Amino acid sequence: MRYQFDDFEFDSTDLILHRAGEALAIRHNEAKLLALLLENTHRVLSKEEILNEVWQGKVVSDQAVFQNISHLRALFGNDAIKTYAKRGYQWQRPVNDPVTGPKSDLSDVQGKPVVTSVAAATWMHRSGIKWLGISLCCLLVLVAVVFTNPSDEPEQAPFTLTYLPFEGAELEKWQLRDTVRLDFTALSTLSAAHFRTSQELVYPEVAAQHPFILTASVRYVDALWYLTFWLKGPAGQWQGVLHGETPEAVQQQLYHHLAQPVVRSLLQNPHSPDLKLAMLTQAHQAAPQDLILLGALVNAYLDVRELEKAMVMAEKLAVLAKAQTNSQQLGRALAYQGEILSRKNLVDLSLVRLDAALEALATSQDLRAQADVWHSRSWLHHLQRDYEQVKASLLHSAQLAQQSQDIARELDALTYLSIMASKNQQDNDKYLYLRQAEDKMRHYALPIYHFAKVPFHYAIFADKPADKEPHYRRVLEYTALTPNHWVAQSSRKSLVRYYLSEARYDEAKSLIDSVSQDNAENAYLAVMYAAAAQTQAELLPLALRAFELAQLSGDRRIGLDVALLLCQMPVESGVNSDFYAHYISEHATPDWRTQNEAQLLALNLTSVGVE
Repeated sequence: MRYQFDDFEFDSTDLILHRAGEALAIRHNEAKLLALLLENTHRVLSKEEILNEVWQGKVVSDQAVFQNISHLRALFGNDAIKTYAKRGYQWQRPVNDPVTGPKSDLSDVQGKPVVTSVAAATWMHRSGIKWLGISLCCLLVLVAVVFTNPSDEPEQAPFTLTYLPFEGAELEKWQLRDTVRLDFTALSTLSAAHFRTSQELVYPEVAAQHPFILTASVRYVDALWYLTFWLKGPAGQWQGVLHGETPEAVQQQLYHHLAQPVVRSLLQNPHSPDLKLAMLTQAHQAAPQDLILLGALVNAYLDVRELEKAMVMAEKLAVLAKAQTNSQQLGRALAYQGEILSRKNLVDLSLVRLDAALEALATSQDLRAQADVWHSRSWLHHLQRDYEQVKASLLHSAQLAQQSQDIARELDALTYLSIMASKNQQDNDKYLYLRQAEDKMRHYALPIYHFAKVPFHYAIFADKPADKEPHYRRVLEYTALTPNHWVAQSSRKSLVRYYLSEARYDEAKSLIDSVSQDNAENAYLAVMYAAAAQTQAELLPLALRAFELAQLSGDRRIGLDVALLLCQMPVESGVNSDFYAHYISEHATPDWRTQNEAQLLALNLTSVGVE
């Protein structure tokens, strides 16, 4: 059966989902659950029935049902599936009458659409001549196959990329050439180093003409060429490492990797963490030897806190990297394992993995990755309450970053050391290394938004909210041209929270009105203001929008804060509090629970959340 709703089409036989004619990644159990919901739109399905139909006797918990429901809501919207307390779930979106037979957007042998009238087919079905309609559809397919010349069909537009001169490379050896799927444009008026240190300012200025910008760094070690690349797009950044015996061999690997549709898709449009995970899983299955994709899949599992699956993928990455004699990817695989063990609070085991990662990365002289590993080690030493090792690790990280001319990593190590010094009551060091970072910003002549980290840290060091205010105000001055930089967003949120607590509503409203981009952070500011100064009727649509944006961006913190607020809305508001309570149960961290303990207790939501 094929079901059509909104701009989606779902084949419940082959469990294939399309949106506007483009296939979407969906997990097998999610697809089976979607089929069950669409086949029973007229009634509520209990958890027991769903478990029996979808998992068919396998021993799984009720939580499996909710997790899959959550993933489907991430795809189709929270209002697509309604929760009935103590009863179950029911599909809510209007669905066209299910259709059997060929796919409605008939395809030729290459899978390209052939124009047909779905409306006409539906009319014939409803007029009682279903079989005639199906016969006509089959005839059209036959005509398309026989008379359509595949070579005349227009091919999908190539992925258009702008690339900057590669750092450390001879220009004539590293000129990228167009392929069937990739269209390269060289931009020599902008350096890769300047772009990366000024990206918050530069990218918005050039994005209309150059939406996808590729930068890279090249080095030659022990008769091998190593390439580290970064690709910036409207929805984020993609990066990877490659190596080969010649520049041409490395370029061929780069072409093959960038031509994979998932790269373009993830950079072009924002996706929820669950959907991103599904897309990367599908891409990895299609290209199991692509280690960059496999590393991205590890990160995707970390983003959704599925640590066991992340470890499985990280170990798989290590095995494949060894088989390919790829020391760069082996080092990254071991670093991933160290990160996973750190999240499990297995400090000693994590340090062992990170030491092994450093050994592997030394082979390829991958200084950036080594700097990241030393940065990770600092947190483990902090957990061991060994400040001297914390300090040594971060200073070494800064040194490696400086050697690789990675300004952002160098400054991040120094500012993080300032924070670590503060956590360990090392007052002299916390100001010393913050001043060092500020001096380096001046030395490198960085854009002013980088300097915003300095007052931001002074705000962190201040004890009272009133003492923090002038520092946060200075941050906003420095980031006037980059209002969505993370330090600006964090400072704005802290100021709005402080102003609302002091009933300084006009100042809070002024800050909220100063930003216009529709993102989760800015939407949450409006929610905070509405909760303090407006009515419940004005609050509800703002909260629902903020929650939606938080799911899309993967901002669990804002999602949890808004979910907690929605759980407190009165029954007459119509809020599905059961859904938001489940969301809190599934995603709340111990730290977040501690900070919101009183409210959770009042709502009887004190069950343990995920780690």
